[in-house]
Amino acid sequence: MNIRSLTRGDGVVIGAAVLLFIASFLDIYSVDGAPDSAELPNSWESGPVLMGVVLAGIIGAALIVVSRGLPQVPKVAGLDLGQFGTAFAVFAAWAALGNIFDPLGGTNNVGSSGSDNGVSAGTGLILALIATLVMAAAAIATSLVPALQAALLPAPRPAAPQPYGGQPQGGYGYPGAQQPQPPYGGQPQPGQPFGGGQPQAPQAPQAPAADFSPFWFAVPVARPLFAEDGSPTPIAELAPGTWYLAVEQRGPALVAQTQDGRRGVLQDTSGIQRG
Repeated sequence: MNIRSLTRGDGVVIGAAVLLFIASFLDIYSVDGAPDSAELPNSWESGPVLMGVVLAGIIGAALIVVSRGLPQVPKVAGLDLGQFGTAFAVFAAWAALGNIFDPLGGTNNVGSSGSDNGVSAGTGLILALIATLVMAAAAIATSLVPALQAALLPAPRPAAPQPYGGQPQGGYGYPGAQQPQPPYGGQPQPGQPFGGGQPQAPQAPQAPAADFSPFWFAVPVARPLFAEDGSPTPIAELAPGTWYLAVEQRGPALVAQTQDGRRGVLQDTSGIQRG
């Protein structure tokens, strides 16, 4: 599981799940006039609250986070784990809202006391409602709000990029250069390539724009890298949490180089993080 693929929205979901877990140990009832020593039940002592709110919310958060960290999200009945997690989160918020309105369920309608029993929702139910509402909102809004799609953990800052056309140095996010070795017992001759053979005329690289300087960047979410010849089929996929080197700018697009030396065009440059 790649934790660097988690987004800020996933961080909100994780925080809401932690708050929900804490709320599960607090009182779900508040009784007027009850002494401080009175022991009131928490969510773990109420089957409907435990199953419908606490466990549903925690399971939903786990499915959302796991689906984001997996390289390929498995699907069940045509839906991926993230969609199941969002459904669990929405259901938990709905169940928590119902318990706020009627913390005792149907028991407060038994007998002649009616609804005037002095029992209301406790701190545990109130915090559980807040946590599940935040969780459901973050799960839905992450795919809609660009700010929530940014990487949760910033990628390590890379070394300063080499000038375009220079020899790359080894380091995180950039492939190390392979140095050729001369044949055993021999020295390369001027103008002759290592290993013998006829020298080949070097191919001039495509020059970038005059005002462009190469820079490192990271993408907020996985994005395709297309061939420079305009082919619609992606040649690679840029992953969050990894630094890539932009070597040229073509309008709003960037020509990027991957760790294995492949070059391609990144058409969607919105929200990228510059190194």
